[in-house]
Amino acid sequence: MTDQVLTDSSADPRFNKVAWGRLSEQFLPYDIDSLENRDEDFIREVSRRLSPAWRKYFTFAPTGFDRIPDGAGLYVANHNGGALTPDTLLFSSEIIKEKSVDDVPYALAHQAVMQMPGFHQLFSKIGGMRACHENAAKAFAADKKVLVYPGGDEDVFRPYRKRNDIVFGGRTGYIRLALRQNVPVIPVVTAGAHETFMVLEDMKWFAKLIRSDKWMRLKVWPLVLSFPWGLTFGVTPPHIPVPSPIHMEVIKPFYFDRSGEEAAADDDYVRECAAQVEEAMEDTLWKLAEERKAALKAIFN
Repeated sequence: MTDQVLTDSSADPRFNKVAWGRLSEQFLPYDIDSLENRDEDFIREVSRRLSPAWRKYFTFAPTGFDRIPDGAGLYVANHNGGALTPDTLLFSSEIIKEKSVDDVPYALAHQAVMQMPGFHQLFSKIGGMRACHENAAKAFAADKKVLVYPGGDEDVFRPYRKRNDIVFGGRTGYIRLALRQNVPVIPVVTAGAHETFMVLEDMKWFAKLIRSDKWMRLKVWPLVLSFPWGLTFGVTPPHIPVPSPIHMEVIKPFYFDRSGEEAAADDDYVRECAAQVEEAMEDTLWKLAEERKAALKAIFN
């Protein structure tokens, strides 16, 4: 789920042709720009079947969900765990537990993911849409919330040594979106989910060399150690996560003083707002990491 796509609201036909070719309706039955694909009964059933085991497996410790406001809003989260992001399911399950399935956000996803046969069918049913401002605006107009991971591939494949860092790569499209649509930014911070595998290096230099940002919209080509694949290089398939304890916190929402097109077009103001959000998320991530470390010590002592 990338801010790169958020700032470019139109689909890239060259990307479609090069990366995936012409995929028939048989393989891609859902319109990736529609709100109507979401199946709340399916979401509820997936959560009912999977979340109890996942919550126990990851010793899930959520907090701050009472801070979530009613109505439209933009969840902004750090991205973890590569192709398999356990924190996303855990986040949704806690939303259902504390509020309702209707409050589970729409997720703005990378166009490549939304077009993958198999992933396409699953993500569309749980509320995934192609990441662009127009699709977010549709959800806000329906008084729904939207989830974005501004760091995208750079965050979800950040090296292990940066596991407790917020890596948004200077992307600020999420702030422009919130200002333009006059919705609050609701930060969601997770610690531990990035330790379900190990990214040795993101290999940005290699991604740049092969120009993968042009034909796959990927700025990294990671060197990853995971189970059961061992050492992999490049696009890493979903792995079996190790049982890393996951701590998650919803931070107090940000309501900015200015909003609308003029505010969204003010680069200095956008950077100022982004700095506030990212600083709060960074502080919370380090706090959660320390809490998680203390909890692990208590378990093994």
